[in-house]
Amino acid sequence: MTTETQPRTARLTYNRTIGVAAMQGRGFYYPWSGVVADDGKIFVLGRGSDSDPRGVRVMVMNLEEEYFGTFGSFGTGTGQAIWNAGIAIDSQQRLFTSDEHLNRIMVRTLDGELLDTWGESGTEEGQLNGPNGIAFNSDDELLVSDHLNARIQKFTGDGKHLATFGEPGPGDGQLNLPWGICVDTADNVYVADWGNDRIVKFSADGKFLANFGSSGRGNGEFDAPADVCVDTDGYIYVADWGNQRIQVLDSDGGFVQLNRGQATISKWAQDFLDTNV
Repeated sequence: MTTETQPRTARLTYNRTIGVAAMQGRGFYYPWSGVVADDGKIFVLGRGSDSDPRGVRVMVMNLEEEYFGTFGSFGTGTGQAIWNAGIAIDSQQRLFTSDEHLNRIMVRTLDGELLDTWGESGTEEGQLNGPNGIAFNSDDELLVSDHLNARIQKFTGDGKHLATFGEPGPGDGQLNLPWGICVDTADNVYVADWGNDRIVKFSADGKFLANFGSSGRGNGEFDAPADVCVDTDGYIYVADWGNQRIQVLDSDGGFVQLNRGQATISKWAQDFLDTNV
């Protein structure tokens, strides 16, 4: 996948397939989210499944499919997770992950060493109920998509609550099971409003700015959008989960492109075939 400056109709072009199904070692099992560090390493957050939780971990690799190992495991103990959900890296290159079930945030070094765990369950400001997508703004403040509380919360990296915005509902500035979240170069906040089939844009201080999209299967329409990101040119990329596609919007929310995905055999998959077939 590439997002360089291209004609309006070609923001996304297929590049390669990475990975192979695996519950342990090199590969993914229900990969949920990912983030790239300054050195190019990719951290892929695995969620596993209810029937086999071995995929609950962070796997480290790069675009050349070099494998650097994994850390984390299933459980309720220190450094463990039940439902991995969101992943982000701050300016100090610390790795943050959210646990949707345990209602907490874990902080690690990029080598996987646990530094901190914070968060508590509840509906009051500063409390969490199903934290999902997470993202940092330019001030190293962590934006958390507080999924079941239908709101966005802002924290310092050590868990001090700073602000809350959004509320349950279908109206402007309201949210219904918000999922993925991202921040643009101006610190505007974009939320994949899963239950309302749209993307909601807020200012850096939480003021409602715009809604993009509506329910449906057409261009610019969504069915349970799961994640969103914005590139440096302002183009918006939406994981249109229910429609099984990626959609690209311009900075005003206008439809640009959709991509249903392509696939070739990855290096890891070819290695597996060469060894076992």
